[in-house]
Amino acid sequence: MDRSQHIAAVPVTAAAHLNRCILALDLRTSTGWALRAPDGLITSGTASFRPGRYDGGGMRYLRFTNWLTEIDRLSGPIAAIWFEEVRRHTGTDAAHVYGGLMATLSAWAELRGVPYEGVPVGTIKRHATGKGNAQKEAMIAAARARGFSPADDNEADAIALLLWAIETNGGVA
Repeated sequence: MDRSQHIAAVPVTAAAHLNRCILALDLRTSTGWALRAPDGLITSGTASFRPGRYDGGGMRYLRFTNWLTEIDRLSGPIAAIWFEEVRRHTGTDAAHVYGGLMATLSAWAELRGVPYEGVPVGTIKRHATGKGNAQKEAMIAAARARGFSPADDNEADAIALLLWAIETNGGVA
């Protein structure tokens, strides 16, 4: 019996995957991450992609690719990824690192058919603190108020982004 006619098509969007493994990222040299497992358990942390003294320029991006693959293998499969969409950087180096990590992330996700979406910084901060230009300390305090213990503002931002994705159904609700 052909069951395909009885299966409703699900749109391939990040919001359609909220009941599965989802990943939120604050892309930078010290990348904050938060992961919601299919069972609802949320874990978070930071991963450093700082190049070593003798590393070539692309090593940080190869390490990031390997890190994503390992997260996908151990916790996944990852059904959707949200990342903090930064439009203004404090310096040229920060802009280059962000652009390289974003390019690596989008290529990794495209190769695997994983939907990904950027969320503006102000949207995340407003959801977490009520203020779209909240300072780092306010983001950490907001994460702690929700029962998390972020090591730094990068992890706090990733937690806030993940909670935004869950609570707003990826901005749809």
